[in-house]
Amino acid sequence: MAHNTNPGNFSNRPHEEVQNIARKGGQSSHSGGFASMDEDKQREIASMGGHASSGSFQPGDPRAREAGHKGGQHSGGSFEPGDPRAREAGRKGGSRTADTPEE
Repeated sequence: MAHNTNPGNFSNRPHEEVQNIARKGGQSSHSGGFASMDEDKQREIASMGGHASSGSFQPGDPRAREAGHKGGQHSGGSFEPGDPRAREAGRKGGSRTADTPEE
C-alpha cells in the first residue's frame, strides 16, 4: 500500500502531536468566528438580517425579475409528457409521512 503523505491524516503525524490534538477534546485551534464575538457586535451583525450580504441581484434589478419568472418554467426532470411513471410519482407525492413505510 502506498504511504499517504497528507498532513491532515493523523497516521502521518508524530504520536505526541496527535495526543496534543486529542487533549483539546474537539475544540478548534482558532478563537475567531461569530460565536466568539462580543454580544454587542453579534447583535449589530444579526440586526442587519442578511442585508449586508451582497447577493447576485440588487433590489429592483430586472434580471432578478426575469430569474424569478423562469422559476419552475423549465424543469430538469426526466419524465416526458404523459409518462405513466410521472403520474405514479405525482400520486405518491405528499402522501408519505415519517410514520408510513415507503412502498
